[in-house]
Amino acid sequence: MNASLINWPAVFVAALSGFAVGGIWYSPALFGKAWLADSKLTTEEVQQVNKAKIFGFTFIFSLIMAANLAAFLAEPKTDITWGATAGFLAGIWTFGAIATHSLFELKGWRYIFINGGYSIVSLTIMGTILGSWR
Repeated sequence: MNASLINWPAVFVAALSGFAVGGIWYSPALFGKAWLADSKLTTEEVQQVNKAKIFGFTFIFSLIMAANLAAFLAEPKTDITWGATAGFLAGIWTFGAIATHSLFELKGWRYIFINGGYSIVSLTIMGTILGSWR
């Protein structure tokens, strides 16, 4: 890794993309209703949480994921193809972790694929941004 090759504005944009993908992914139009049901949560419960805390920490974690991925991609040979591939592979890795935790929490496969799918898609997009913005 060559830290001087980390493009910090790209890391910030990649983090925003993960945040945006989550907003779309977990919306009622896509997987929000199924995720709520499988999480055994109600819309009312979700609306009563401290949104500043949840969205603040979510963005921090998205920023950490983007910076971590950028560190792995901080090589002169990195391009859009390698960025997307590395992001996808990181998504597969995190899918495995999500699946393992979820199985021990007695969650179903739909829940696992919703959360793991988000991880794959968001990290692939992050990698694409990081790889293309050199």
